[in-house]
Amino acid sequence: MDNAYRKNSIIVGILFLMGFLGVPSKSLLDSILKSPDYLSKIAANQTQIITGVLLLVIMAVACASIAIWLYPVLKKHNEVLAIGAVSFRLLEAALFFVAAISILAMIPLSHEYINGAASNLKNIGTVLLSIRDTTTNILALLAWNIGAFMYYYVFFRTRLVPRWLSVWGLAGVTLCMVSCILVLYGTIQPFSDIQVAINAPIGLQELVLAVWLIVKGYNTSVLQGKESSGEKGIVKEG
Repeated sequence: MDNAYRKNSIIVGILFLMGFLGVPSKSLLDSILKSPDYLSKIAANQTQIITGVLLLVIMAVACASIAIWLYPVLKKHNEVLAIGAVSFRLLEAALFFVAAISILAMIPLSHEYINGAASNLKNIGTVLLSIRDTTTNILALLAWNIGAFMYYYVFFRTRLVPRWLSVWGLAGVTLCMVSCILVLYGTIQPFSDIQVAINAPIGLQELVLAVWLIVKGYNTSVLQGKESSGEKGIVKEG
């Protein structure tokens, strides 16, 4: 059983690292989409846009998979929160897919715009860009915040990972949620340096957690203790 948990922790750690594909994705996409004349630049940089979207999709799948792979471990301690984490991270992935579709939809729009099509295409581009910003920077992040808070809380209560690491995760998720609310109310701009700074602690924490899970794994004494108590309960009931 220890080997199964070890394999699980390594896979989860790798998935956490794959979640960082959002960084190059953001860099590739923002260099075009944040430009005032983004609608004319998209067609000229189509390969860059498609690459950025592909990385976004891979990241979304990896992030949803984190909760899925954590489920068999977390359910032994709190099945409700384990299911909740899966649900919200799947919702997060779905929202990222919506963002990806909105970005891809701007490619043919850009070609039409360059060819001198109707001027209202710029308004459509603004709407699509707004969908991308709202889904990725508010809705998906909020879904992630809730899902991540659930498994970090289980980590904290059980000591499956060191408590300092789970406390760091809970604090980082809380800060990230604050940044979402600030963006929602227009206090700060989406993808701004301020938001990046507020989200930096959880980014660093997830990097450390990924390395910890790959190198150290879960606290096996917690898992073995849970299994032993479960087995005793079954014997007693029989």
